Amino acid sequence: MSIIERVNSSEDIKKLSREELETLCAELRRYEVDCISRTGGHLASNLGTVELTVALHRVYDTTKDRLIFDVGHQCYTHKIITGRRDSFPTLRQHGGISGFPKPNEAPDDAFIAGHASASISAAVGMAKARTLQHADYDVVALIGDGALTGGLSYEGLCNAASSGEPLVIILNDNNMSISENVGGTARLLQSLRIKPGYINFKKWFRSASARTRWAYDIAHNSKEWLKSRVLPSNVFSDMGLYYLGPVDGHDLEQLENAIRLAKDLQKPVLLHVLTKKGKGCPYAEAHPDKYHGVGTFNPNTGELSPVSVTFSDKMGEYLCQYAERDPRIVAITAAMAGGTGTECFQNKYPDRFFDVGIAEGHAVTMAAAMAKQGLVPVFAVYSSFLQRGIDMLIHDLALQKLHAVLCVDRAGLVGSDGETHQGLFDICYLGMVPGMTVLCPANYAELREMLGHALHNVSGPAAVRYPRGGEGRYSDCAVSAESVVREGTDITVVCCGTMVNEALDAADSLSVLGVSTEIVKLGIVFPNDYTGVLSSLRKTGRLLMAEEVCAAGCVGERILSACAEKGLSLHGAKLLNLGDGVVPHGTVAELRRDYGIDARAITRTALALCGRETVDE
Repeated sequence: MSIIERVNSSEDIKKLSREELETLCAELRRYEVDCISRTGGHLASNLGTVELTVALHRVYDTTKDRLIFDVGHQCYTHKIITGRRDSFPTLRQHGGISGFPKPNEAPDDAFIAGHASASISAAVGMAKARTLQHADYDVVALIGDGALTGGLSYEGLCNAASSGEPLVIILNDNNMSISENVGGTARLLQSLRIKPGYINFKKWFRSASARTRWAYDIAHNSKEWLKSRVLPSNVFSDMGLYYLGPVDGHDLEQLENAIRLAKDLQKPVLLHVLTKKGKGCPYAEAHPDKYHGVGTFNPNTGELSPVSVTFSDKMGEYLCQYAERDPRIVAITAAMAGGTGTECFQNKYPDRFFDVGIAEGHAVTMAAAMAKQGLVPVFAVYSSFLQRGIDMLIHDLALQKLHAVLCVDRAGLVGSDGETHQGLFDICYLGMVPGMTVLCPANYAELREMLGHALHNVSGPAAVRYPRGGEGRYSDCAVSAESVVREGTDITVVCCGTMVNEALDAADSLSVLGVSTEIVKLGIVFPNDYTGVLSSLRKTGRLLMAEEVCAAGCVGERILSACAEKGLSLHGAKLLNLGDGVVPHGTVAELRRDYGIDARAITRTALALCGRETVDE
C-alpha cells in the first residue's frame, strides 16, 4: 500500500516517519498532476504548498482546529489528506467535490474561500468566538503574498495584532499572485527574505534559556533591541504581530518546527514561508502563471488541450483596436490580465496598462479619478470580483457621473469554479447604480460594437457584461435596447446575452408543437423602458423571461413592474432564473438544465403558459 492510501486525517499524518512524509509529498504531487490533468483546476498553486499543508496537519487537527484558506486555490492537498482522496478525481465535476474549501463538504474545511484577502479577518473572528465561548482549539490563516495586495488583508492584520488573541497567520510567499506580484507589497516581502536558518537558532535559544526565566528575558530583550537596529524595518512587527521567518516552505522539518513555535507563542504570530509555485513539476515551475488555473492537459509533457477563442480574448483584441485610435483609453485589471484577455493591451500599450493587484475597490476608485481627469478608463474584471467594489461604483463613479467602462467578464454561469465564482449578481447590483448603462452582447460582433458604444456614446458609467466561453448560433448584430429576433403570436420570450441561443432552440421546438414564439432580445438592459417588450406582450399576452442571473433584481421583475405601471394585464407570466444565485459547480449546460433555464425548460414552460401539454424528457 502506498503512503497516500494510508492517510485520511491529520492523525494519520502524525504517525508517519520523516522518510514516509517525504514519500507522501512526492505521491501527493503525482496524484494531483494526474487528476488535474483530467479535470482541470488550479495546478501550480497546489504543487507549491504540498509540504506546507502536510506540516500544518502534523501540528494541528483540522477536525477541531480552524485552518482558514485564503482564496482556496491551494486547498487540494488538504482535501486529499482529509478523507477525500477517492473523490478527488471528481474535482470540479458536476456532483463532485469543489475546487475550493466548502464547510458542508467536510468538517475540516473551516470557512468558504473563493475570493482573496479574507482569511485573516475570518481568523480573528473565530479566535474571538473561541475566547468568548471558552473553547479549546487553534486558529490558523493561510494567506498568499498575492492576497496581501487586497486592502481587506490589512484590515484583518491590524485587528489581529491589536486583538491579543492567540492565532497564527501563515504567509505563503511565492512572489506570485496568478501572474507575478506587483506594487509595494512585493517589494516589502522581498526585503524580508532573510536567511531561514534564523528560525532554527531562535527555537534552540528559546529552549536553552527556558530553565532560567530572568536570563531568558534579558537575552530576549537584548536580541529584540539589536534586531530592530540591524534588520530591515518589518511592517508586521511594527503593527504588533510577532514575526517569524522566512522559512523554507519545502523543508518539512524546518516547517514543522516553525509552525510549532508559532503555535506555542500563544499570541498573534505571522510566520513567513517561502515556497515555489509549481514545485516538483518542471513545466509548472517554469511557467507558474500558465499553469495556475488550467483545463485538461498531458501530465507527461504539460501540453494543454486546445482552447477555443472566448469573449475575453475578443474583448482584449477589440479594446486594443479602439485604443489605437483613441490615446485617452487606458486599461485596468486586478491581477487578472490573462483571465480578462488584457495581456495583449499590456504588451501593446504598457504605459496605458495598470495592474493594481487583488484590489477591485481601489481599481474602481482609480478609474473614477482617471475619468475625472479626462481619460477613458476600462476596468476588465470578473463579475464575482466586481462585487467587492459596489460602494466605489456608487460613491466614487456614479455620484459624479463619471465616464468609465467596466468590462464585466464571467457574467452568468462560469461552471466548474462553483458558487464563489458564478457571476449571477451583477445585473442586480449594477442595476441599482445611478446612471449606469449595462450592455449585454450575444456574440463577438455585438461585443465589438457595444464596447465601442460604451467607450464613445455613453456619458456616464457603463458596463459591458459577457459570459465565460464563446458565442453560439445567434449571428446577427444589433446594438439597440431591444430587438425582435423572431416574430410570433402566442408567447413572448425575453432574454439577453447568450441566453438568446437557448431561446432560439426552444422556439424551434415550440414551432414543431404549434406554438408561435416571439423572441425579444435585450441589448441594453439599463436604462430601458422596455417599450418593445410591452408592444410584443400586447400582441401575445404571455411573458416568459429567461435569465442567467439571480432572482433578486432580475430584469424580469422590472418588466413585470413596467406592465403594472402601464396597466397591461397578461394571460400568464413566468420568470426563469437562478433563484438565490447560490449555484454549485458543473458545466454551464448541466447547470442550465438543473436550474431550469435551458431550451428544454423554456419549451416546457412556454407550453404550460399556452395551456398545452408539456413534452416528455
